[in-house]
Amino acid sequence: MSSEPAKLDRLNYYTRAVYKTILIYTDPVTGLFCSPVPSFKGHAWVRDNVYAVHCVWALALAYRKLADLDSYRPKGYEFEQATKIFFRALLPPNLPELIGKICKLLKCLFLLLYCSSSHICIKVMRSLLTCFMGQANKVEDFKKSQSPKDALHAKYSACHLSPIVGDHDWGHLQLDAISIYLLTLAQMTASGLQVVFSIDEVAFVQNLVFYIEHAYRIPVLFAPLPNGITFLSHSLKDYGIWERGDKTNHGVPELNATSIGMAKAALQALNGLDLFGTYGSPNSVIHVMTDEIEQCDAVLRSLLPRESYSKETDAGLLSIISYPAFAVGDPAQISTTRVTIVDKLQGKYGCRRFLRDGYRTPREDPNRLYYEPYELQKFENLECEWPLFFCYLFIDAHFNNNQEKAKFYRNCLDQVVIKREDDLPIVPELYAISEENVDAEIREPHSQERFPTGAAPFLWAQSLYILGCLIEEDLIKLAEMDPLNRRLSTEVRPDTVVQVAVLAEDEDVRSKLAAQGIDVELVANADPFVVLPAQILGRMYAQLGRNAKMNLTGRRSMDVGLLSTSKMYIVENRIFVFTPQFLDWSRFYLTHDLNILIDTMKSELLYVKTTWNVPGRPLVVFVFSSAMVTGATEDKQVPLGMIGALKKIKSGYLSGTRTVMGKIGDFVTTSCITKLHFLSVDENVDPEMRVFLSGILHGPQRPALVLLQRRKSVSQEQAIAMPAYVRGISQRHKSIVLDPNDIALIKLRINGGTESRRSSSGRDEHRGSEDGSDTTPRASPDREEVPAIPIPLLRYADYASLNEVQCTELVDMLLETDLLEEQADIVLYLWAKKGPDWNTRLGGRSNVPVKKLVEEIYEKASRERCWWLVRYTAGLLKKVTEILTNAVTALLIRQKQITIGMPTIREERIVSPLLPEELLKLIRNIIGDDECGIMITQVNLQLSFHLLIGGKKRQQRWDFFSDDLFVQEVLIYLGMFIRTEPHLFTEMMRLRVGLIIQVMISELARGLRISGTFISLFKFNNILARSFIMVCSGEEAATQVTNLSPYELKTLLHHILSGKEMSEANEENTELITYTAKSKAEKTGILRLQKQLKQRKMFADDTEFEDMNPEQSINWLQWLRRRRIDGALNRVPPDFYSRIWRLLRTCEGVIVGGQVLHRNLTQEMTTGEYKFALTVESVLNKIPDPEYRQLLVEVMMVLTLVSETHTNLSLGTGLVNADNIVRKANEIFLADQKAEKGDAMACCCIEEKKGSCGGAHGICKHFYDSPPSGRYGTITYMCRGVVCLVPQLGDEIECSVS
Repeated sequence: MSSEPAKLDRLNYYTRAVYKTILIYTDPVTGLFCSPVPSFKGHAWVRDNVYAVHCVWALALAYRKLADLDSYRPKGYEFEQATKIFFRALLPPNLPELIGKICKLLKCLFLLLYCSSSHICIKVMRSLLTCFMGQANKVEDFKKSQSPKDALHAKYSACHLSPIVGDHDWGHLQLDAISIYLLTLAQMTASGLQVVFSIDEVAFVQNLVFYIEHAYRIPVLFAPLPNGITFLSHSLKDYGIWERGDKTNHGVPELNATSIGMAKAALQALNGLDLFGTYGSPNSVIHVMTDEIEQCDAVLRSLLPRESYSKETDAGLLSIISYPAFAVGDPAQISTTRVTIVDKLQGKYGCRRFLRDGYRTPREDPNRLYYEPYELQKFENLECEWPLFFCYLFIDAHFNNNQEKAKFYRNCLDQVVIKREDDLPIVPELYAISEENVDAEIREPHSQERFPTGAAPFLWAQSLYILGCLIEEDLIKLAEMDPLNRRLSTEVRPDTVVQVAVLAEDEDVRSKLAAQGIDVELVANADPFVVLPAQILGRMYAQLGRNAKMNLTGRRSMDVGLLSTSKMYIVENRIFVFTPQFLDWSRFYLTHDLNILIDTMKSELLYVKTTWNVPGRPLVVFVFSSAMVTGATEDKQVPLGMIGALKKIKSGYLSGTRTVMGKIGDFVTTSCITKLHFLSVDENVDPEMRVFLSGILHGPQRPALVLLQRRKSVSQEQAIAMPAYVRGISQRHKSIVLDPNDIALIKLRINGGTESRRSSSGRDEHRGSEDGSDTTPRASPDREEVPAIPIPLLRYADYASLNEVQCTELVDMLLETDLLEEQADIVLYLWAKKGPDWNTRLGGRSNVPVKKLVEEIYEKASRERCWWLVRYTAGLLKKVTEILTNAVTALLIRQKQITIGMPTIREERIVSPLLPEELLKLIRNIIGDDECGIMITQVNLQLSFHLLIGGKKRQQRWDFFSDDLFVQEVLIYLGMFIRTEPHLFTEMMRLRVGLIIQVMISELARGLRISGTFISLFKFNNILARSFIMVCSGEEAATQVTNLSPYELKTLLHHILSGKEMSEANEENTELITYTAKSKAEKTGILRLQKQLKQRKMFADDTEFEDMNPEQSINWLQWLRRRRIDGALNRVPPDFYSRIWRLLRTCEGVIVGGQVLHRNLTQEMTTGEYKFALTVESVLNKIPDPEYRQLLVEVMMVLTLVSETHTNLSLGTGLVNADNIVRKANEIFLADQKAEKGDAMACCCIEEKKGSCGGAHGICKHFYDSPPSGRYGTITYMCRGVVCLVPQLGDEIECSVS
């Protein structure tokens, strides 16, 4: 349409359509759109109002473009002045009366619409803002509780801008509604409209950002599953775009992809936006943490094309994959989601909202809001079709420049819109099937005519329809409706180059790095830049949004992620840079392991590279100290691993990440820079923060880095206050040895006088005098070396002997030794006997509690890398790190459920990303309220001994080591892996940490070639092994797990997750343990783990294993091991759950592990429904033995293959017992073994020896160890078992699986 008059005619037509179909529902005072439905008269929904105003905004933009033409400029000015007079008249207090008078005077409808469309938009948006601000207390409460009762309301009174229903009378928690408001606010502001007028309003909008910022981590509520099972969700749980939560409409909120996507879009759109537009100041800029946007994106990627747990897809997703949100950046995922919606939901009259949607269907009971689960199937193929989604697809086709699709959906809309007498189109809410056509529609979907019902017009759809028509007729450009260019989110971006600046804490580190060809700056020479730790940035962002008038406290979370610390920040013309959180030495003992520090550095750089999505390059600042860089080596030189990593960064490529290394000043022009001027001009900033910044910016000296304060030399005053044994301790890397000879040594020292203090400056295991003569009974030449067993393994007799020693005498001994091991012996014993608060009065000081001594032991053990002691003392001190919360959050937002504990005893879920202290308390409550571990130990080490205290006996319990620390480590590593290697978690819905730890010990036992490979935990008071062989048993493997460094432990876990084989080579081989498919990046960790295993080599006690040659031992029980690992990791084959759904449609149900999966589940849930998968998973998780679980998974796959291949066959009228099929397959296997003289002849083939092999559930160990395929594979035997137990199958299935 080229002629301007013709365009104006069409604009006038759509203006008339907007007025007569949309604006007639506005309240004359507030401007809010009322519901056209009579039963909701005066109700103004937030979502409907925002969408309704979109077409008005589009008209305003179109008229503004025409007014720029010379021929229309005078008329436009005239109307603009008239409109200003009109709105100024609204200011007096007698507003309603004046409005009525003015409206009578302004008879010209064209005048109002021609020039005041933008003001109508502003009026609606400001009225909604007023509604929100009236509930400012709820915004503040919601930031703390994130509870549905504290949510902003989803609808208000259109007349009074006040709540129209109670907090508990509606599903108000609809974060997509708040998010679409904020997104539209950002787009309108960017287009030139000013909606926000005051600093107080800016502060409130900033708090609305905080309201949706942590949407992905809202606490959970219980959601019911069939058969009495419950599951817990762990991310954004709201009532969603349809206000009903779970599709049964029981008022149970759930995770909704539409809410996540809209929240992400709003956060991106508002980030860095000045709400005052061209009249703005630093105080009017909105700030968003980049990491929160990435977290929302991670949730969204893990969900699509699914909408929620109860909806396998939803037509509402069209709003986030295209206009208005454009929240998905992956074109393939957008296409998949769109195709899924079209294939499963599209009909002739529109799209169904979701499968089995009972709303307004002829079979819906109008007398109740909710549905019973079994009712859902009767809505199948009868769901109402909504023209609204044709409008979305119509607009989407234009944004994709797909004219063919645009024409198709325009034709579809022409068929469903209703033409009024005045030739104006009306888009109805939905089309329903009539009662008499129900049966015919079920027999042949989409064959029957439907009739329009519901609201007419449906304001949401009406607005989008007019907007689509304006775009199609070129009355408005796509860029005008998307001034923030969100539609370009799918454009291919250049590969991110990560900038790295390395700083040295002191000259010693700088010179050592320079000697290796790596030139770095000193922290002291970083001026004019200010280098601070990440926690300071968190404190700065906590000042945002504070407003005393509305009692708003700003951002509550102090946590900042790597993306936020990868920017530069300007405060009062000074540039601040921040070090990553994982480099904070004082936070946790993991940073004392240089190898895991290097590995974390590599993975975090890769994470930045893959997730960076803001202008400019990321800048990662590393600050290294002497303790970090040289503390791990005896000669205090920079380790080769660190040198190699830094040289690779300097070369420009590190583990898949393009890098550039330089000084901070080199990157000012290329980095992403954010201005935090509000810190200096906002009167609501905390005075303590002002003083802190003043000291940095204006003080005579810049304060030292908090990150580095711990690593400075101890002052003389501090040294006096410390126990004497802290100074001069030798570094040793073995566990404490305390046997009866040690007790004799103690007695000798007490009774025989004071012995000169000994030194262990070297790493020699022999402790003697300088001339080589032995001075203690411990050094007897005839004494064999005792394996290093930690102090918690002391037997009762040892403690009974120690009780003869007075505690005060033990305290005196602390001043006579500088050996860390001996000090730990004494201090840990004092902790057990006297408690942590007992005052030792060490060295005559007034207040030296045992806890303080344990802290010193922890610090020294960390520096000396004595890992078992580090973990043990950290457990006693209840150490915890905020990295744990980040790791749990990373797992939960990617839809991985987490359980702690062991099956059949106590296994509970971590259901939400709590604070570190809360997580620690939860973990300890699950695994037991004791300082020392109860999960890892293979043998019954729960030793009891009596301590005489005040003439009374007190029972104490010592276990292996701090289990909660081990759980923390595993969770942290899992969180690291899922961020950088999400493919490791494919087909894993639940991470059972207890079973994973069990498998880790089992794998280590296998590498050590010791018996006790089959570890059974948490039986008979939590701890009992199937075999107890002191030292040469799984106990030794559990011991070695505690002695592994964090990096070695992470490497072991990675190989278990990746499915790589860990096998043992010959003794002559230089590598004791061999991993298949080793990547270059893993070799360091593997070699270190091999070295540990070689030093602690123990031969097996199992004669069967011992008689094997090395080649045989590599493959011994390989398939049992594989099944145990897959079962512990809850791995299932691809498309497993949907195939089980189809299987249940062919039979009455399946018995799995004694639990029933009934056919009724298919009536309640659809094939791709996540809730169905959780139901099946919950049944499988009740099976305690992971290897047996995997056999049942194989049986179920065989049954699905039978039902899919032979669709004409029936599995019978009763329940199919999968357990019986496994037992029958085992019987057939044993019969073949007996005939072929196989390995099972040594056990289960002989009646007297049945079960002697130790196979779980009475199944032969050799059957567990059979490969799945082949003539003698488990699948073959299961097919034969199916034929035997389901005789109607006859010979129609092929049992030979090659």
